[in-house]
Amino acid sequence: MGSARSALFNWLYARHTGGTFIVRVEDTDTDRSRPELTEAIFDALRTLGLDWDETYHQSDRFDLYRTAADRFLDEGRAYRCDCTQDEVKARAEARGGTPGYDGHCRDRDVAPGEGVVVRFCTPDEGTTAWDDLIRDRVEFENTHLEDFVIVRSNGVPMFLLANAIDDIDMGITHVVRGEDLVNTTPKVLLLREALGDTEPPLYAHLPLIVNEQRKKLSKRRDDVNVADYLARGFLPEAMVNYLATLGWGAPDGVEIRPVAEIVEQFELSDIGKSPAMFDIKKLEHFNGEYVRALSVDEFTERATPFISGSDVPWPTESFDPARFAALAPVVQERVKTLDEVPLLVDWLFCADAPDDPDSWAKEMGKAHAVAVLDSAIAAVQVAGEWDADRVRAIVEGAAVDAGLVNAEGNPQLSKAQAPVRVATLGRSKGLPLFESLALLGRDETHRRLAAARARV
Repeated sequence: MGSARSALFNWLYARHTGGTFIVRVEDTDTDRSRPELTEAIFDALRTLGLDWDETYHQSDRFDLYRTAADRFLDEGRAYRCDCTQDEVKARAEARGGTPGYDGHCRDRDVAPGEGVVVRFCTPDEGTTAWDDLIRDRVEFENTHLEDFVIVRSNGVPMFLLANAIDDIDMGITHVVRGEDLVNTTPKVLLLREALGDTEPPLYAHLPLIVNEQRKKLSKRRDDVNVADYLARGFLPEAMVNYLATLGWGAPDGVEIRPVAEIVEQFELSDIGKSPAMFDIKKLEHFNGEYVRALSVDEFTERATPFISGSDVPWPTESFDPARFAALAPVVQERVKTLDEVPLLVDWLFCADAPDDPDSWAKEMGKAHAVAVLDSAIAAVQVAGEWDADRVRAIVEGAAVDAGLVNAEGNPQLSKAQAPVRVATLGRSKGLPLFESLALLGRDETHRRLAAARARV
């Protein structure tokens, strides 16, 4: 979620200003970078509609980074270090100070070799500061910045060095990213200064995304993968719209709107400082609005993969696109996500009515259930024409036969519908009964009513 929101805000600002949106793959950590993970990022961006103008892989630019590191070594701006992490930790504990590297190797003239890294010399005094577009003035005392690693012991440059060089080479004007990266910014600014740069980009550090307990979203604790939400039937355009509201709001206060309008209204100055709460119920509301805004044909097309695959509770060959299309308009009005569709239409494609124990116990245990079923079975058996009006008349007659009438003598339709619904559609709640049974057909309706009566 955090990465998607950051990508979206960069994309929105680039499109709003007519700028260039760059996707730069930070794959300097060769142990953790794999082609399939990179492709997953590209796939997510494509699915969300975040098209990009230029693509770079930092792994293709290692020579540039190594050249800069060698220059820093020659100029005395960097040095080699052979300290292990355990040694760094032990010295920090011994001095009782702030954890971190203490500059132990600055004057040791360590030779290249196994386990040797290259560290950048941070200034011993002064401050490194910038005017953040969201957080206002941010300052770091240089004495609190350790001499950080810019080249790993395996010779691979660190992303801080790569970013500083790439930002300069690519003419990056704005860096929009999460506030968890604030602590890396002064290091990049010091590297840029050492490289001779005098015009750093403008930084905008986005507020954290938190869960309902106001805790930072965590991969270990929270469902944070955008691909998982799309697989559950959240529409990409709804996801984009919702992500745009996590920290940003249009001046007119309207939240649900086309992405073209968001692009037109998007300004970094409208992003707040406070953490943005990820609210699944609000996302579902957004998605429901987008689902209902689809044309019936488009809804049918988008919902079909959720009811025609191999993981549905009916044989694949039982799925009939034409029969689903007949139901699509009423299904569309009742779902918030596309993965809710199967439970609304399974009765149409399963060999028998779905078995929902709670619904059965609730409705079939009532005193009037048997009388309603007996009346409905008899009426369906001799019914001629079969449509929603005929089904309604049968259920109304069953209500009267079972004594379910009000003080004015009118049939209590809802009470009579319940056992008929459970017998034929399997659940006490769902799509409109009369239209559903008209589609199910007279013979199958009769068979299911009789089976339920026998079970009672």
